[in-house]
Amino acid sequence: MSQPLRFAIAAVDRYIGVFEAFVQAGWRPVKLFTVPMTPQTDSHMEVVAYAEQHKAQIQLSRITDHDLHELGEAGCDILIVASYNWRIGNWHPALKYGINFHPSPLPEGRGPYPAVRAILEGRKSWGITCHKLAPEIDSGDMLAAENFPMSENENHESLDLKLQMAARRLAGKVANNFTTLWQNAQPQTGGSYWPRWTNEARLIDFTMPVEHILRHLRAFGLIESLARLDHLIVSVKHTVGWRESHSYLPGQIVHTNNRAIVVAAADGYIGILDCNIVPADVLKT
Repeated sequence: MSQPLRFAIAAVDRYIGVFEAFVQAGWRPVKLFTVPMTPQTDSHMEVVAYAEQHKAQIQLSRITDHDLHELGEAGCDILIVASYNWRIGNWHPALKYGINFHPSPLPEGRGPYPAVRAILEGRKSWGITCHKLAPEIDSGDMLAAENFPMSENENHESLDLKLQMAARRLAGKVANNFTTLWQNAQPQTGGSYWPRWTNEARLIDFTMPVEHILRHLRAFGLIESLARLDHLIVSVKHTVGWRESHSYLPGQIVHTNNRAIVVAAADGYIGILDCNIVPADVLKT
């Protein structure tokens, strides 16, 4: 077992399991860095409560070089990043170690949110990787990884839960064998960078087959796909779809009932059961 270290962690609720795994391995938390809450992915109430329970400091603002220096002065050994929306500066002058848990099987899928694209591409397997923090995003030497299969009907929420559970397992392995894994970390070669999806990419293309559209809807899940319905743009909350021959133009509204709207696709129909109107300029962001 590795010698327990004093650590700071950047995390949100979805990756509290990483925080817990290091504490359970005997490591001592010094400080939590987290981000302002957003409805879909960035709640932080649980991770803040866990930090308070272990008497760790809490910071919601971006990590600065001064913060890193203060960590070093306080005897912190390592910065662990489990989920963080901001780029982190040069930690080397202040800390002995810096690691990141990235939600992809590196070197594939570097970038801020690869899970959506993994579903869009119909990947058969996915994973999470622990690597050294490096100046170039998600490019550091790899300590360890945890991979798992994806199902044919994988959706954003099922993949997110799989990633959370894999992250906890991986964190336990890293915490209990850290020195060896750090010393034997393997450099990344090749691979790919996946930029964050745009709102334009969230827009449903009704000229595509139903199966393709349903995969798109699963990929964005609670983030919500967007649809152009006549002169309106809506965010799509709940849908169904089926194949059926018809003579309608793709994107044409063919039936409504209360809040339900049926839209023609290339080879069938998409039933939008619940949606909200959003500003048309959402596609510019």
